[in-house]
Amino acid sequence: MRPITPELVIEAAEKSIGSVDYCFLITLSESGQPHARLVQPFEAEQHLTIWVGTWGESRKVREIKKDSRVALAFYDEEDTAYVTLLGSAQVESDIKKRRKYWREDWIGFLPKGPEGDDYVLIKFVPSRIELMSFGRGILPRPYGLRPAVLVRSGDSWALADNG
Repeated sequence: MRPITPELVIEAAEKSIGSVDYCFLITLSESGQPHARLVQPFEAEQHLTIWVGTWGESRKVREIKKDSRVALAFYDEEDTAYVTLLGSAQVESDIKKRRKYWREDWIGFLPKGPEGDDYVLIKFVPSRIELMSFGRGILPRPYGLRPAVLVRSGDSWALADNG
C-alpha cells in the first residue's frame, strides 16, 4: 500500500468528484440544524473551488448568507469512495460568472436564464478534505474506519491527524 500523501489525497478527491454528476450540499439553519440537498456542481477548479448554480430565493442561499460554513459530500460508486469537503461559501451574482456557470437544461427551472435576477451562484472554497477510497487504497489505519484528512493553509494542503 502506498503512503498517504496530500498529493495522493487531492488526486483521488479530484477524480472522485469529477466522476459524479451530483453531490450533497449541507448548510446550517439559524438554529444550527444541518440541511442537506442534492445539487449539480460544476467541474472543480484549482484548490477544489466548486461552483453551484441555484435559485436566488432558495433556503440554501438564505442559510449561506447567514452562516457561510458549508459541506459538500460526494459518493463515487465506481471506486467505493467518498469525499467530504468542508469550507465556506458565498453567494455570487456577477453576470459573467452566471453565464459561465449555466446549464441550458435549467431553463425550465430558471426561465430567464443566466441573465435573470432569480439565478445566483454559490462559490464554495474548501478548507478541509476528508476522503476514503477503497478503489485507490486510501484507507488510513485502522483500515476503513476513518478517512484521510487534509487541512488547507493558504494554497497548500497538509495531512491532519484525525484520530
